[in-house]
Amino acid sequence: MRYSCGMKAKPRRCGVLMHPTSLPSTHGIGSIGEELFEFIDLLHSAKVRLWQILPLGPTGWVDSPYAARSSFAGNELLIDLKALAFEGYLDVSDVLNAPSFPSDRVDYGRARAYKEPLLEKAANAFLEEASAEEMAAYRAFVTENASWLSDWALYSVLAAHYNDSRWFSAWPVELRLRDAGAVAAARREHHKAIEVAMVVQYFFFNQWKGAKAYANERSIQIIGDIPIFVAPDSCDAWVNRHLLKMDEEGRQSAQSGVPPDAFSDVGQLWGNPVYDWPAHQKEGFAWWIDRIEKTLESCDLVRIDHFRGFAAYWEVPEGEENAVNGAWVKAPGAELFAALKARLGDDLPIIAEDLGVITEDVEALRDENHFPGMKILQFAFNLKDGCLDTANAYLPHNAIYDSIIYTGTHDNNTTRGWYENLDPVTQDIVRRYLECPDEAVVWQLIRQMLLSVSKDAILPMQDWLELGSEGRMNIPSTVGSSNWSWRLESLDLEAWRIDRLRSLIEISGRLG
Repeated sequence: MRYSCGMKAKPRRCGVLMHPTSLPSTHGIGSIGEELFEFIDLLHSAKVRLWQILPLGPTGWVDSPYAARSSFAGNELLIDLKALAFEGYLDVSDVLNAPSFPSDRVDYGRARAYKEPLLEKAANAFLEEASAEEMAAYRAFVTENASWLSDWALYSVLAAHYNDSRWFSAWPVELRLRDAGAVAAARREHHKAIEVAMVVQYFFFNQWKGAKAYANERSIQIIGDIPIFVAPDSCDAWVNRHLLKMDEEGRQSAQSGVPPDAFSDVGQLWGNPVYDWPAHQKEGFAWWIDRIEKTLESCDLVRIDHFRGFAAYWEVPEGEENAVNGAWVKAPGAELFAALKARLGDDLPIIAEDLGVITEDVEALRDENHFPGMKILQFAFNLKDGCLDTANAYLPHNAIYDSIIYTGTHDNNTTRGWYENLDPVTQDIVRRYLECPDEAVVWQLIRQMLLSVSKDAILPMQDWLELGSEGRMNIPSTVGSSNWSWRLESLDLEAWRIDRLRSLIEISGRLG
């Protein structure tokens, strides 16, 4: 009788989380320019196989990527102006004589004031000077994206025309309700500006296509992100009122939120419009299929935020002051994912953000579709009767292969900041678990994460740099200029940081 000496190890990878806005640049905000390609080279040199980003849509209120003004359009502020100058659509002086910007934070207002006029200038130059070949490529882009592009262009032009006022409260009623005659008249009146807006989107997706190809050529896959809900102040809501719980005047009749829990006696009001799921079912989930399919053109995998909402979500009547009087409403997640599989194949490249209080129906929906869930190490060290709860599913020794393990996410403090803000008892538990002193906690947590069996292990860029709370990307349920604005000042990492991460990736077998 012959015995096997062991089973072949399943493939595992390491990734880094950083949004492109956080890249260094001289134009106030990260872009799809040379620094992005240098960042990909940096990941490649460390044998990192995954780059996770936040949603790529154009931001609106508070510039949160999770409150984008379109689920389909790209964030025009990420467009690289130097590339447009190289192509002849801007003057070199336009990009060399940029105003001074903070190097450690994005000032979105100042970045817009500088970049938007130049993007308009470049788009006009393109329309006047582009070669026949380039113009044919643009026209093909317009045709391929007809389902969303012209609506987005009109929406963005009208938003600017009405001083960025909310479509549902300040636009003329005919436009708010998309009266066919009023929309046609607006398209005629603003036809030049609409064409410019479409060219700007062409610039974005053309540049991003090149960036993705560059990453893939270096064995790096990009993980994108989809918020489950759309922003009320978005083209999605304006165009698709029939798919949302809105009245005949275009006003929300219900909103999303979170029920009261240990963190809040009154729950949370998120304010997003919620879906009219029967309307989606009637259309065969076409909007959702298009949304995920479009996202997967820009990335290789996609994380869906608030995945539990596909099983049931907390719905609060409009006008409530808090979330107490909400109710759980079931959602047809199983039917939606069956429709997605019929279109995209059985092996959907989806990661389920399954954090928080997750019920059996959510776990079943995740597992039946073979979506990996998320494990956050900062959630692993809770105490039970004064001792570490060793059954905590987030501890690295309890991880399962079909999961994505993180030191933290964009919504967490940095690992350094998290540890420094723990109470002394929990700090002692962390030190004992990791067998290290205070100054080694970050790297030891990264090491434990990489040694876990989770298929993918991801650390924020801030943890690679061992930054403190000053590097935090977002504080949930707060509004402030520090949210979403963190920037990396330089890509010149110390050689030992690159070597150390590469070494840990190699010894943990996370080579893809």
